[in-house]
Amino acid sequence: MNPPDPSHRCPGISRRSFLADTGMGFTGLALGAMLFRDGVARAEPHGQPWQPPTGEPHFTPRAKSVIWIFLCGGVSHLESFDVKPELNRHAGKSIEDTPYAAVLATEGKDVIGANPKHGNRKTIMPLQTGYQTYGECGLVVGDWFRHVGQCADDLAVVRSLWTIHNDHGAQLTWQTGRHPRELSHPTLGSWVSYGLGSVNENLPEYVVLGVPTGDCCGGNFTYGAAYLGPEHGGVRLNTDPKKPLPFISPPANSITREEQLGNLTLLGRLNHLAGIDYPDDQELRARIKSYELAFQMQSSVPETLELQREPEHIRNLYGLDQKETRTFGEQCLVARRLVERGVRFVQIFHGGGGGGAWDAHSEIKSNHTSLAAQVDKPIAGLLKDLKQRGLLDDTLVVFGTEFGRSPGAEGTGRDHHPQAFCAWLAGGGVKGGVQYGQTDELGFHAADNRRYVTDIHATVLQQLGLDSRRLEIPGRKRLDMDHGQVIREILG
Repeated sequence: MNPPDPSHRCPGISRRSFLADTGMGFTGLALGAMLFRDGVARAEPHGQPWQPPTGEPHFTPRAKSVIWIFLCGGVSHLESFDVKPELNRHAGKSIEDTPYAAVLATEGKDVIGANPKHGNRKTIMPLQTGYQTYGECGLVVGDWFRHVGQCADDLAVVRSLWTIHNDHGAQLTWQTGRHPRELSHPTLGSWVSYGLGSVNENLPEYVVLGVPTGDCCGGNFTYGAAYLGPEHGGVRLNTDPKKPLPFISPPANSITREEQLGNLTLLGRLNHLAGIDYPDDQELRARIKSYELAFQMQSSVPETLELQREPEHIRNLYGLDQKETRTFGEQCLVARRLVERGVRFVQIFHGGGGGGAWDAHSEIKSNHTSLAAQVDKPIAGLLKDLKQRGLLDDTLVVFGTEFGRSPGAEGTGRDHHPQAFCAWLAGGGVKGGVQYGQTDELGFHAADNRRYVTDIHATVLQQLGLDSRRLEIPGRKRLDMDHGQVIREILG
């Protein structure tokens, strides 16, 4: 690389003094955070400039934002979007006593349901809910999700997913593509934040709503950025406009906005002086950005969360008028308001904490009936609201969980089942009314067009105009499986 032409330098101003000067005042704080984020103030390892993402898509995108809905614990695919009437026909039999015993023989004995501890001695459990056919596409949906079923012609259901982990560490796998033993890796939302950033400097580019899983299954690993740096991790928001973030506003009567601005001015100078000496400190970069962002969010976030501004019929569409749907309905409505304001990635957790509320090892009928009643109407309301506003065209909605549930009974419940499960996508250039892939007759294995979970990631990035290989960090080579394969058959 040729050295810079001295004639192009401002006389008497060094890189160090320029960066120090930009730390002066609140404007400098904002500029400095942007410089750090865009790579201007970062080190150049081995004399070679590091090329960060430009914030522009690599090719023409079909979607601008993603709403990523995750149900924690493992939703039964068999009674939601991959309904299996054969379970009723063979209920009470062991799998070996059905015409499908050969499935186990050909697949080996290393899967749940095919060994004495988990399996093939279990009897088949019948469907725990009814089902109906919806839309012109003829999508069969379990009655737990009858409201979402009404949106069938907008959905692309992927029924042939599988994952590598048979316990709730698969929640981490769904978000990152990696096994939990590999610990922290960037989540999909952090890759989107890293690649595109936000079109709104007053709001985070990656927002998390709801309660994530507990530390035993990943904790903030399920919305963190790992080696991409903490500035690309998800920012958790509460839907209460008075308490959206622990750092969003100072205690009452403690400091005026002018005093806070003065403090930030000084803090900006100190931070940037430190930033010159420690240009590779990711924590410092994130802290600088967070101070700037927190100050801006003091007005923008509460306004975004003021749901009473919405017309009554819209609030009711999301179920805010009903106790059982109000909490999740608020989160879905906030998600719509966030993407309207330029937030790139909104991640909504339902049933988080511990292994997840949907983990129905017993009493699956009452468990899923209750939980689905909390989310079904709000999710359908979100899809309908986005569509009527024209936002579904460039907002991609994804519905997923970490794995399915076993065809065989575990007492009154169903066991974990990573060999086959389903997810669906809607909007953002995805075809509606599509059913892709299939499982065998009992829903035991992903049989046709098998897809690993990162194929969902690859499809989302494709619709956002991002090539994951062009986002790689030097020295952080990813496996082909990490990148996934785009499911082109469901794209418009």
